[in-house]
Amino acid sequence: MNPRRYWPLLLAVVLAVAGIAVSPFAPANAAATLVQVGSFGSNPGALRMHAYVPDALPTGRPLVVALHGCTQTAADYYNRSGWPKYADLYRAAVVFPEQTSANNALSCFNWFTAGDIGRGQGEALSIKQMVDHAIRTYGSDPARVYVTGLSAGGAMTAVMLAAYPDVFAAGAVVAGLPYNCGTVCQYQAQSKTPAQWGALVRAANPGYTGPWPRVAVWHGTADTTVVPANATELRDQWTNVWGIPQTPSATASLPGSTGVEHYHDGSGRPAVSLYRVQGLAHGTPVAPGSAENQCGATGPYFLSSICSSYYIAQSWGLTGGSPTTPPPSSPPPPSSPPPTSQPCFTSSNYAHTTAGRARQSGGQTYANGSNQAMGLWNTFTIHTLKQTGPNYYVLADGQC
Repeated sequence: MNPRRYWPLLLAVVLAVAGIAVSPFAPANAAATLVQVGSFGSNPGALRMHAYVPDALPTGRPLVVALHGCTQTAADYYNRSGWPKYADLYRAAVVFPEQTSANNALSCFNWFTAGDIGRGQGEALSIKQMVDHAIRTYGSDPARVYVTGLSAGGAMTAVMLAAYPDVFAAGAVVAGLPYNCGTVCQYQAQSKTPAQWGALVRAANPGYTGPWPRVAVWHGTADTTVVPANATELRDQWTNVWGIPQTPSATASLPGSTGVEHYHDGSGRPAVSLYRVQGLAHGTPVAPGSAENQCGATGPYFLSSICSSYYIAQSWGLTGGSPTTPPPSSPPPPSSPPPTSQPCFTSSNYAHTTAGRARQSGGQTYANGSNQAMGLWNTFTIHTLKQTGPNYYVLADGQC
């Protein structure tokens, strides 16, 4: 008898006795870790680049840029935000840019400095060069590049979406500020119209007409560091850029007393989404735990509520397919077999509704377009939906 056969079992017992849970959602590539990249371009903003790349990551996978807040580091965001977990689960590379105290005494990205927020200059260009380096080095898909960040990192997320709309398919601003508002926005609401907000983005790239990135805005209603008015102003800014009304097309509720408003584009998919987390102060919402929709670790500016990184990843389609890719111009006849190139999405019923692929009524979930019943509206019921036309989805469990 070879005792080595039983070492994995003995190890699991030891871990269980020690109180360390072995979860099916634990990172599959434990050998991978956060590494600093020494050279990635001219780096006019004098930032540092860190990256997390799961082992054996194939080419053509998505790329996420995750920007820390003031007084934080790339390692803080890596350790507490939950993004390494979803990089492993959903097979994506994550770049963690880092500010230095030499650039800003509080290590804030300089979202308010003209020389750092314009296309082709300063910190914005440094982050763009990190993206270029990741695409070259890790083989990331240039059509699936996403950006998110907290506070100053959230404001810098808005900068990247405005300065490089041709680079990012979507972004998520967490407790951040509208593009090119400066520090005045941090503490009080402004009296700009949606058109005035939108004009600030359009001025970043005069003559650019799209496609525009899809934008999610996350904000706590009890935030006193970056007042919640910024969430509404970001909503106004990006709905105006998209040319859509400021009236929600659909609403939903998520864990952590999170209310969601979706603002659809002409194809019926969310172009802008606003997530208001009731009672949350200033920070990234996290939900420590081993379930797929749980993530992160609490700490300064990482607040126990809802795993925002999970729902952001879901809205970007990181679990399969790419909802940011425009659908076909018209649906095929229902009697014809759907083309094999049509995207499929496997998610919980909650995630399907927040991504705009389904709706809920009376606690039940129904696919958009086909109106097929999907069961209870929760995070435990999983289905695969295939998109066969603009805002038209059919159940495809076991077919994709």
